[in-house]
Amino acid sequence: MANHKATKKDVRQAAKRRERNKYYGKTTRNAIRDLKALKTGKEAGEQLPEVASMIDKLAKRGIIHRNKAANLKSKLAKKVNTLAK
Repeated sequence: MANHKATKKDVRQAAKRRERNKYYGKTTRNAIRDLKALKTGKEAGEQLPEVASMIDKLAKRGIIHRNKAANLKSKLAKKVNTLAK
């Protein structure tokens, strides 16, 4: 364990950020799973912008890489487009 006051604070802040990042990541993964489970194109089309926004926020915060975010959004858009047909 750290001995300096500032280092102890840094450990507390890192733990707080780690918990917050885990929450955002898990919430987004659940939203992606729910979107993939939808069978109608109308519902999926309505939810896609919300999920894409969540993915973009993860990339902006540095929780996931921006290329991974782009790949996720691309795959989801492809799935929604096939449902719409």
